Amino acid sequence: MVKRNKHVTIGSSLNKMESTVNKLKNNMNPPQLIMIIFFALIWIGAILLALPLSASDGKSIGLLDALFTATSAICVNGLVVVDTGSVFSKFGQVIIMILIQVGGLGFMTLGVMVAIILGKRIGLKQRLLIQQATNSTSAQGLVKLSLYIVLIAFAFEALATLVLTVRWQGDLGWGQALYYALFHSVSAFNNAGFSLWSDSLSPFVGDPVVNLTIITLFISGGLGYIVVVDLFRKRSWKKLSLHSKIVIIGSSSLYLIGFIIIFLLENWNPSTFADLSYSERVWAALFQGTAPRSSGFNTIDIGSMLATSQFFIIILMFIGASSGGTGGGIKINTFVVLVLATIQTFRGGGQIHAFERKIAEETVMRALAVVMSSLAFVLGISILLSISEGILEKHFLDVLFEATSAFSTTGLSMGLTSELSIPGKIIVIFTMFAGRLGPLTLAFALAQKKRTSKIGYAEDHVLIG
Repeated sequence: MVKRNKHVTIGSSLNKMESTVNKLKNNMNPPQLIMIIFFALIWIGAILLALPLSASDGKSIGLLDALFTATSAICVNGLVVVDTGSVFSKFGQVIIMILIQVGGLGFMTLGVMVAIILGKRIGLKQRLLIQQATNSTSAQGLVKLSLYIVLIAFAFEALATLVLTVRWQGDLGWGQALYYALFHSVSAFNNAGFSLWSDSLSPFVGDPVVNLTIITLFISGGLGYIVVVDLFRKRSWKKLSLHSKIVIIGSSSLYLIGFIIIFLLENWNPSTFADLSYSERVWAALFQGTAPRSSGFNTIDIGSMLATSQFFIIILMFIGASSGGTGGGIKINTFVVLVLATIQTFRGGGQIHAFERKIAEETVMRALAVVMSSLAFVLGISILLSISEGILEKHFLDVLFEATSAFSTTGLSMGLTSELSIPGKIIVIFTMFAGRLGPLTLAFALAQKKRTSKIGYAEDHVLIG
């Protein structure tokens, strides 16, 4: 009788726990669930990377460094406090690669594929999560979109792995070349910036094959899956959505501007371009002019670049890639919408439009909210890092660069990351997490339910400028 009562008690307790969990799930909105799942995945990755098995010398790297690395991998950032190639074992490197893939594709996208393989039904709650995770405007066709995303990602990574394996097999041998090619292809397409070389891709600064392959990968991932799928389906400029057109034009313009400015500025800098041939300078400027949009790789030393170039890179990192992609930042589409709104204001106001399509006022307000909150966040983190790392020891540009890189999930660094104090590491971990989720997702996740006010106020004017 005692045993039976004990079993009944345990069973009722489990039922209560299950009902509590289900109640919490039902009361949470998609952004809250996404935030919690991301948080859980980061801690799972941290625990695995903290195991002695994950270290090349068989000794644990410590929970804080493991947490930093796991956060950087899941948030497809690329900032590292320990060298990935020498400190981690093959097991640890594979864990990092899996975390990058999950973080880049999105756990919901991979979850859809697993559910389809297992024959499970995708419910409304799951579709809303997919919509939030992919930044889609509609809940229709999301399962098919998720399949497209996985297939496109694997196709890009497989082709790049083949190309890089052939390129590196002469130096590394077929087995090592295949492993390095796969790791860097996954890292590049997901805009993570993790490299197995301590100096990133600097040994290949003038290599056309490596440069073109890596650039193609991080540009494709940074454009956003919605844009890539739109291009794949419609294959006609006229049929593309307004979002796709804005992203393609905006991204192409910034890539060109980035290349030209970096090339012109760094040609005057003896520290970066002095030992490079003319063709290597062109490749270096092309790579470093496009990489700050969120890739995290570098072929020249960022810390030795001119302060003007470094500040320009900060601007590119802050703008970032496209919504629904593997990159971060405020997003190029957000930036373009605000530029169009500014131009229209200078023209005397009126309807904001692009490609013969009106842009809703709500979209402009959301864009403004993203930029203002992101700017305030980056400046706040910069001040905190200045305090934690010692403002007298570090130039503020180094700190601002680090804060922007962490928030925009770019992963470039001027050398501050490896020297971070314990408080500094915790600050950057939080920044990477917040940057990957995005300011609006965080706001929606943390905000209370909207209360509709019955009070209507009279309109008045405020002087501007």
